[in-house]
Amino acid sequence: METERTVHVTTGTDWNERLVEQLDLHWRVALRPRLEGLTDHEYRWEPVPGCWNVRPRGESGPAFEGAVTAGGGDFVIDFAFPEPTPPPVTTIAWRLGHLIVGVLGARNASHFGGAPIDYPTHPYAGTAAAALEQLDEVYAHWISGVRGLGAEGLSRPCGPAEGPYAQSPLADLVLHINREVIHHGAEIALLRDLYAHRTH
Repeated sequence: METERTVHVTTGTDWNERLVEQLDLHWRVALRPRLEGLTDHEYRWEPVPGCWNVRPRGESGPAFEGAVTAGGGDFVIDFAFPEPTPPPVTTIAWRLGHLIVGVLGARNASHFGGAPIDYPTHPYAGTAAAALEQLDEVYAHWISGVRGLGAEGLSRPCGPAEGPYAQSPLADLVLHINREVIHHGAEIALLRDLYAHRTH
């Protein structure tokens, strides 16, 4: 049975600020404080065998069909194409690398004048402190870019950098990135809980 719904539209609502605050409040209050105290051992800890990780160049990763590593420095990230089914568990280091490069960094480069960044050439961090420094940098660039969009910027198409979503408004991309950061941040928080209660 359908029920009647009444939609209230508030004139003068700053939707740009609402989208910024959705992510930035979570970042400031929940996610970024949750990353304080991350140790190097915890950063690369593998809770189960066969994890994808960020590892020193030349160190063997898990054996999957199509398994490769990528990175432009002393540390590289594991992945495979196509992705195995089910996909491997990923470490905190791997998830931070994904946020830094694929979620925030690449979008900064495509939409807000950020430096070029990609999985094959990125210098992945070998320490937790260095990874958090990279994360802070790309996050600050992203949230500053989103703040500057305004209503007109949110409405303009994403453009060719977003492939099949080229004609979607940038507001859709902002919402997607909000979900990605919140989602992967929650995964990292859970891994921190598991690490704190590990028995071996």
